[in-house]
Amino acid sequence: MRAKEPELTLKDAGVTGVPADLLARTGTHAFSDAPPAGKARTLPLVVLSPGFQKTRSSLTGLAEDLASRGYVVAAISHTHENIATVFPGGRVITCTACQVQPHDQAFWDKVGATRADDVSFILDQLTGPRPRWKGSRLIDPARIAMAGHSAGGAGSVAALLKDPRIKAGVNIDGLAIVPVPASGLSQPFLLLGAQATRTPGGRESASWQAVWQHLTGWKRWLVVAGAEHASFTDISLLGEQAGLDTGATLPAARSMEITRAYVAAFLDLHLRGTPQPLLDRASARYPDVKICAVERKSCA
Repeated sequence: MRAKEPELTLKDAGVTGVPADLLARTGTHAFSDAPPAGKARTLPLVVLSPGFQKTRSSLTGLAEDLASRGYVVAAISHTHENIATVFPGGRVITCTACQVQPHDQAFWDKVGATRADDVSFILDQLTGPRPRWKGSRLIDPARIAMAGHSAGGAGSVAALLKDPRIKAGVNIDGLAIVPVPASGLSQPFLLLGAQATRTPGGRESASWQAVWQHLTGWKRWLVVAGAEHASFTDISLLGEQAGLDTGATLPAARSMEITRAYVAAFLDLHLRGTPQPLLDRASARYPDVKICAVERKSCA
């Protein structure tokens, strides 16, 4: 994080009594300007999209893990929609969309459409005729996926519907605010969420069920026991260390391990063609994760 981003992020979360630049000084396992490694047109690309108001930094833990597995990862700051977008010259743009009311279906339709446009722009910049990243030659443009948390997960549907370059999508605990048309969505899709709210028939599962019936390709609906909305992001990890109560009973490190394992398994299956039994049956290693039978409204 740079400039006002850490200060505004802490303020939005209601965190006080800590230095304003604390998040900017938090260590990661990534390095700026590390030389990309690999052969030309061999690396799959994953676009990551954060939740509404959240910065791309909230998905650092997942991004680092995917990069360590040989994926190119592009995390998006959705300008005017997150707490702070910092441009290379230091200019800071705050959350204009946060001032818009009400957050009705028309609002979320606009969010979904805007995010889909952002993703297409990023793909143009990375795989177009004049790529903006020095490692772009490594990307295999036939193997691109998108994953997102919360509104970013919902945005995955909008991006898949708009851009045929994206071959698979993941919604991580986001309301399915972008509807799938009756004609269906044929690309592989993973729904991964908190058991307390996303179990079929549960209090916040109706939007997932509406999307589910129009997913015509490979699909899975998985829930994680003891997780809450923030459990799938760095927010839970850092919040736990700061003594904040997110409401989760599953330790943050464990929820991060689960998120990494299942998102990677999905991507390995659909972008690399590597069989993934983890996605087909209950796992002794991850007993917290339940595979849902949607028609029976049960997960086991």
